[in-house]
Amino acid sequence: MCGIVGLMGNSMVNQALYDALTVLQHRGQDAAGMMTWDDGRFFLRKSNGLVRDVFHTRHMKRLQGNIGIGHVRYPTAGSSSEAESQPFYVNSPYGITLVHNGNLTNSDQLVKELFNTDLRHINTRSDSEVLLNVFAHELGKQGHRLDAEDVFDAVRRVHRRCRGGYAAVSIISDLGMVAFRDINGIRPVVVGKRCIEGGQPEYMIASESVALDVAGFELIRDLAPGEAVFINNDREMFMQQCSESARLRPCIFEYVYLARPDSIMDGANVYGTRMRMGQKLALKVEREWPDHDIDVVIPIPDTSRTAALELAQYLGVKYREGFVKNRYIGRTFIMPGQTQRKKSVRQKLNAMDVEFDGKNVLLVDDSIVRGTTCQEIIQMAREAGAKKVYFASAAPAVRYPNVYGIDMPVAMELIGHDRTDEEVCTLIGADRLIYQDLEDLKDACREINPALEAFDCSVFDGQYVTGDIDGDYLARLEAARNDAARHGGSVSSAVVEMHNDIEEVE
Repeated sequence: MCGIVGLMGNSMVNQALYDALTVLQHRGQDAAGMMTWDDGRFFLRKSNGLVRDVFHTRHMKRLQGNIGIGHVRYPTAGSSSEAESQPFYVNSPYGITLVHNGNLTNSDQLVKELFNTDLRHINTRSDSEVLLNVFAHELGKQGHRLDAEDVFDAVRRVHRRCRGGYAAVSIISDLGMVAFRDINGIRPVVVGKRCIEGGQPEYMIASESVALDVAGFELIRDLAPGEAVFINNDREMFMQQCSESARLRPCIFEYVYLARPDSIMDGANVYGTRMRMGQKLALKVEREWPDHDIDVVIPIPDTSRTAALELAQYLGVKYREGFVKNRYIGRTFIMPGQTQRKKSVRQKLNAMDVEFDGKNVLLVDDSIVRGTTCQEIIQMAREAGAKKVYFASAAPAVRYPNVYGIDMPVAMELIGHDRTDEEVCTLIGADRLIYQDLEDLKDACREINPALEAFDCSVFDGQYVTGDIDGDYLARLEAARNDAARHGGSVSSAVVEMHNDIEEVE
C-alpha cells in the first residue's frame, strides 16, 4: 500500500504535491519522494521518513517545474532502505520517471526478461523499478517521436507482461504525463481537473479523491481497470482502454481499512460503505446473539468509528469513546516488528476507566490482522474495570496472504490463518468474537455503488483474482521473506518476530 500523485499545473507544483502527499500520508509512513520536471531536466528529492521530515525549504526550492509526481511508501516488496523509495528514474529512452502503488506478482520473471532480452539492469529489489523498466522498454519500441497512441500501445504491452495489482503515474521528458491501472483495478487511482480563469486546465492524478479535494480539483472519475490516461505538455488529455480482458475487481480491504473515509473509490464513498458495514454487523449480532448483554459499544480509533456508531444505533446500545488516541504515534498496522507494535499500542491509546468500569463492553475494530493490537486493547479494557469484553470485527477473518500490495504476505503472520473463530477469540482474550460475513461486506459496498459487482477478497477467501497465485507461489514467497529476514536482507524483521511470537503462542 502506497500513495501516488501526479500534477500538471500552470505554476510551480512542488507545494501542491507536498500537500497531496500529506493528505495521502496514511497510505505510507516509511518514505516519501517527489520529482519535478522543468525545461528538459528532472529534479528529485526522496528519503525515509514522513512527508514533513523529508521535505525542507531547501529541498522545495530545488524542485522546480510545473509538472511533478510524488509518492509515500509503505514497503511490501524490497526493503525499507532509502534506495527503495520512489520516484524511480531511467534516462533511456527519453528520460522517464515513475511512482507506483501495488505489487507485481511476476516480478522475478520480469527481472530475468529485462536482463536477458531487454538488456536492462535492475539496481534494487523494488518491483516499482521493474515496472518502470518494462514501461520504458515498451515505450522505446515506438520510435523517437511519440504521440498519445504510441503511449497507449506501450501500456498495452505492459499489461500483457505484468501481472498483479498496480497503479502508476509517470512523466516522460518533453512529452507529458501518463497514468495506468492494472487490468483488474485492484489498486485505486483517480483523475481530477481544475480550471483557473485565464489559464490552461490543470490535472491531478492520485491514489484517492481526497487529494483532489484539498487542492480544489474536481474529480473526473476513477481510471477503469486496464485504462490509461495521457496528458501532453499542451494540457490535452487522452484516455483509452488498453486491455481486452479488463474487469473491475478492486481490493475490498481499501474500503475496510486502507482508504480515508472522505475518499470516493470506484464510485463508492468510503464513509458510506463503512456505515453499511456497521449495520450489517449489527444484524448479525441480532441474528446470532439476540439475548446479548452488551452495555456499551466502544470503537478502537480511528478507522472503526463509523461502523461502531452504526452498530450501536441499530442495536439500541450506548455508544461511547473509551480510548483517547495519541495522534503523534504512527499506525501500528505498519509498524516494523511485533514487539514494537505491542509497545506502541500502549503509547497510542489510553483507556478511560469511567467508560469501562463494571460494564459489558463490545469493542469494535475494522479488522483483525495479526491480533497483537486487539489482544493488548482487550487487556487494557479489563484493566480499566470492564466486566466482560466482547470483540467485533467489521471485516471477516483475515486468513490468507495478500500479494497485491498490502504488507501481510506471510500466512503465519495472520492470527486467523488455519484457526477457528473460537481459537482466535481465546488467543486475543475476548469473551466473545463476532466477525463480519464476507457476503455482507461485499453488499455493504454494493449498496453504495451497485456497479461494484466483484472484488478482490483474497485475504478473506484465498481467491486471487489474477489467477496466477498457487500454493507453490505462496510457499516460495514465505521462504524467501523468512530467509531474507534471518540473514538481515531486504525484508523487514517483522516477519521473523511474528513467526517467533506465533510459535510461542502455539
